[in-house]
Amino acid sequence: MIVRIMGEGQVEMADGHFTELNRLDDELLAEMQRGDEEGFRRTLGALLEAVRRLGEPLPDEALEPSELILPGPDAGLDEVRAMLADDGLIPG
Repeated sequence: MIVRIMGEGQVEMADGHFTELNRLDDELLAEMQRGDEEGFRRTLGALLEAVRRLGEPLPDEALEPSELILPGPDAGLDEVRAMLADDGLIPG
């Protein structure tokens, strides 16, 4: 699966990594619903770090269709809330 981090680029993720990413996504969604800004920042950072660590970066010139788009590390709670529409970042 191709994942784009807004403002950074694309990475290719193996399907086997989605258990960890889904766990972080569930935490992020719960923190957003509670309005927990500190928890949201921490979990968004962990989610993006996991994608960077587990994924294989695509070359900058590659323009593959992204199956998943994640907000950048500076995205605000309200901005991400609008992206999610309470469905989570990672398709279940």
